[in-house]
Amino acid sequence: MNDNTATDTLDLRILDALQQDIPLVARPWETIASRLDIPEPLLLERLRHLSAKGVIRGISPIIESRALGITAATLVALPVPAEKIREVAELINRYAEVSHNFRRDHQYSLWFTLSAENEGALEKILSGILARTGFSRDEILNLPTVKKIKIDVRFPLVPGTKGVS
Repeated sequence: MNDNTATDTLDLRILDALQQDIPLVARPWETIASRLDIPEPLLLERLRHLSAKGVIRGISPIIESRALGITAATLVALPVPAEKIREVAELINRYAEVSHNFRRDHQYSLWFTLSAENEGALEKILSGILARTGFSRDEILNLPTVKKIKIDVRFPLVPGTKGVS
């Protein structure tokens, strides 16, 4: 497969399969390939290709944080000047409690999610981030999680299907 090959139906089926449960077995790609009725080497080749094209940035689990004792979370937005985005993002990325950190074309140019064991711990971490970045509370948006509504979002890509089951 060359790098100019367009995403085809098999690629879409693979992307659908990746949105399903990935089995916790010694060879998960073998199991997924079997579900797709293709050889494992073909699946791996397609995954490498989709990754090289930037279609897949990563494959990771979604962990139910409350089951691990993490009960506080917030989405924070900072008005970072363009020339400081990389510096501030790198600082924020050093915190293990930060799961996402992304840039937006907006007054609030850097957004990140922060989770902690409880509200007190969350507050302490956020205060530390603000002190290290030089922002005050009145300059930022702090949008704490009030109620988790939905996390299991899947986007069927093969027309007329609900993905691989």
